[in-house]
Amino acid sequence: MSAASRAPLRSNRTTARARRRAALATGAVAGALLLSACGSGGTSGGGGDTHYITGANGIAAVDKGDRAAVPDLSGKTVDGEQLDVAAYKGKVVVLNVWGSWCPPCRAEAKNFEKVYQDVKDQGVQFVGINTRDTSTGPARAFEKEYGISYPSLYDPTGKLMLRFAKGTLNPQAIPSTLVIDRDGRIAARTLQALSEEKLRAMLKPVLAEK
Repeated sequence: MSAASRAPLRSNRTTARARRRAALATGAVAGALLLSACGSGGTSGGGGDTHYITGANGIAAVDKGDRAAVPDLSGKTVDGEQLDVAAYKGKVVVLNVWGSWCPPCRAEAKNFEKVYQDVKDQGVQFVGINTRDTSTGPARAFEKEYGISYPSLYDPTGKLMLRFAKGTLNPQAIPSTLVIDRDGRIAARTLQALSEEKLRAMLKPVLAEK
C-alpha cells in the first residue's frame, strides 16, 4: 500500500479517536450535571433581588414587607386530580420540589409527612411539585413507599418552577422547599434536603405570624 493510500486511513482513525474523546467528555459533563441536580442543594438561587437573608442552617427568610407573591401553581397532580395552590390562601403552605429519582428527596420524605401530620390541623397545607419523572408511575410509587398523604403537582419538564421570579428557585437544586405565608407570599426558602428539625424551624416563624 502506498503512503498516499495509507494517509486517509490514518486520518479516519484520528477522527474516530477524536470523536470517542468528545463523546466521553460529553458523558462526563452530563453525569456531573445529573449529580448536581440531585444533591444537598445550596444557598444560591441564581441571582435576582429577592430579599432572601440566609442563615447558617441554609434556610433563607424574607421580611414581611419584602415578600413576593407565589406565581400561578395549578395543574394536574400525580394522581390525576386538578389542584390550584391559590385555593389554600389563608393557610401556610409548605411547597416541596422533589423527584422519585432523587436520593436526598427519599431521605427527607418521611420527615415531611411526619411534620405534615403534626401541623395540618393548625392551618398548614403541604404541597409537592414532582419534577423530571417521565411518567407519574414512579412518583405514585414514591408516595406509597413513604406514606405521603398530601398532593403533588406533576411538573415533568419544570415549567412550574420557571414561573418563579429569578433568584427564587434554582432548577438544578432538588429538593427545594418554600414556605408560603397566609397571604400567598413566599416567606422562606431552602435549596437542600431537610431534617425534621430543620423543617420545623423553617415553618415555625411563619406559622406564628398573625
